[in-house]
Amino acid sequence: MISFLRLIRYKNLIIVALTQYLMRFAIIHPILVLNGLELQLGNFYFFLLVLATIFITAAGYVINDYFDTRTDMLNRPGSVIIGRKISRRTAIIYHWALNFAGILIGFYLAFHTGVPLLGFAFIIVAVLLWFYSTTYNRQFLTGNLLIAFLTAMVPVMVVLFEVPMLNKEYSGIMRFTGFSYIFAWVGSFGFFAFLTTLIRELIKDVEDYEGDIEQGRRSVPIVIGIPYTKMIIGGLIIMTLISLAYLYKVYLMVGFFSETEYLSLIYFIVFLLLPFSFLLYRIIKARKTIDYTSANNLAKLIMLSGLMYSLLVRYLIVTSF
Repeated sequence: MISFLRLIRYKNLIIVALTQYLMRFAIIHPILVLNGLELQLGNFYFFLLVLATIFITAAGYVINDYFDTRTDMLNRPGSVIIGRKISRRTAIIYHWALNFAGILIGFYLAFHTGVPLLGFAFIIVAVLLWFYSTTYNRQFLTGNLLIAFLTAMVPVMVVLFEVPMLNKEYSGIMRFTGFSYIFAWVGSFGFFAFLTTLIRELIKDVEDYEGDIEQGRRSVPIVIGIPYTKMIIGGLIIMTLISLAYLYKVYLMVGFFSETEYLSLIYFIVFLLLPFSFLLYRIIKARKTIDYTSANNLAKLIMLSGLMYSLLVRYLIVTSF
């Protein structure tokens, strides 16, 4: 069981579930209540959405490890599970079983919302993860962008499955002012997830440089070199900080020294600006593989800090009732 949990990256799956629950209860629900509306997708059906997302994601991790066994033996031999703790045949069975369960639940949920086409989203993601493992992660930048995009879709999926039910209950829901805020906030978290995931993916590529060369991959640092890759990572960090500054100015500066402005400013500085600055410093100074491993772990913490800001958003919305 422990080997299976490690294979499906259970810690990452917990973050996926946490992301979707926070988007629902820390962002969407308080904004709806503020406008006199209620969530329409029941808690059980939302749980199914989270479960389907987790199953598809877990299947992606399994198939990625299945095809990356040789590379992982070079880059991180201590983490290899397939072929040691779990046979390749068992791993592929896990992959198809998880995908089947995720897609089945996804279609059931899509029919419940009244938009059956939404079920194909799970098929598309499963197919993309398959091609990522077999092809895209060996190509220049393609795999990095795909994983960043799919990560950004995790919070967005919550809105996509809630909207049809809201439209069914409240006519003209798309025109009410609060709905634009829902899209703005969830979209902002998705965009943050995209940028930070892309940063992590590039850091991991530098971390795996030696093993990827052995396997003939065309990762970004192999094609353009580590120094230029570090410049791109630095540029993405600066872009993320600029995006946060824009978000703060447009959505959070609601009044001189207001609670919204003050608390958000403190959070951004302590949990995002300073860690990002330290990450940039670590990337500039990095020379050895262990340096990039440390930077990768720091990037994970920054991603979690960005997600947890949703709790502060909920507090600020609730206190404005």
